[in-house]
Amino acid sequence: MTAAGTLTPPASAAAPATGEGLRVRGLRVAMGPLPIVHGVDLAVAPGEILGLVGESGSGKSVSLRAIPGLLPPKARIAGEVLWNGRNLLALPPRALQQVRGREVAMIFQEPGLALNPVMTVGAQIDESLQAHFPRLGRAARRERAEQLLAEVGIPSPRERLGSYPHEFSGGMRQRAMIAIALAPGPRLLLADEPTTALDVTVQDGILRLLRRLVEEHRMAMILVTHDLGVVAETCDRVSVMYAGRVVESGPAAGLFAHPRHAYTAALLGAMPGEENEGGRLSPVPGTPPSPLRMPPGCAFAPRCTWRMAGCEAGVPALESVEPDHLAACLAADLLPPRWMEQDR
Repeated sequence: MTAAGTLTPPASAAAPATGEGLRVRGLRVAMGPLPIVHGVDLAVAPGEILGLVGESGSGKSVSLRAIPGLLPPKARIAGEVLWNGRNLLALPPRALQQVRGREVAMIFQEPGLALNPVMTVGAQIDESLQAHFPRLGRAARRERAEQLLAEVGIPSPRERLGSYPHEFSGGMRQRAMIAIALAPGPRLLLADEPTTALDVTVQDGILRLLRRLVEEHRMAMILVTHDLGVVAETCDRVSVMYAGRVVESGPAAGLFAHPRHAYTAALLGAMPGEENEGGRLSPVPGTPPSPLRMPPGCAFAPRCTWRMAGCEAGVPALESVEPDHLAACLAADLLPPRWMEQDR
């Protein structure tokens, strides 16, 4: 893992109000010779949830896993990942390992794969507590593990400490995974599609749980998802990624009401919900480009219904389109608010 020198990024629409929290600057990731992420800027403050949205292959999960250094050895990373003023990309491996879990925790998409099938849930929480609090006694660890299961909404927590992952439902496994992530008391949660494999009712319960934990513990959180409905219900701010770049970023309410990038507008037009009730959904045409064959200029141009002269001339810069709202689109000033689009 290597870190580039200090960068001077554009002003971020997701910047924390204080020096606390997470700020990612100019993040670039390549897998061998193949560039995957191109100069991504992200930021999230304590008590805030940032939604990182995009289709499969947009680079959102790669960007998320680069933050705590969980990419494979072949990955080459540059830029800055500033967590409470420290650049995680510049930390030696041992120091980074201490940050992982204790300060920054991951919640993975499929808890059935992340949990150890031959260890009880209680033993897995205990293992995390021992690693980060070696002086904590056995009785205190067990009490803390029971408290954690209760906090994430698992009934009969004392009895369920002795249960194995296969004895839990999918939603309960995800709650157990969240309890393990919370055990060391992290201040930053990184959630990679944590509800994708769950049905809608269970998904809603997990999202409400995450929202409550962030608010009660003043944690910062990045939620990676391809589901804009999840973002609308859960997130304070949104960064939309396409082909390894952030193409739009801003407060969730403002971005949903008036998208300023053609890709965001297309995603919202394809999303079922009250806004599209009685109307036709418009699937986004085409498919995302391969990193091996990136089109010139704006990577979304070949699929874009707002395409114009100049879209292929160069990659549009991520610029302010209104206070606290950035977009990288030549049609930013032409895209209508959603209520006008629905009346057309």
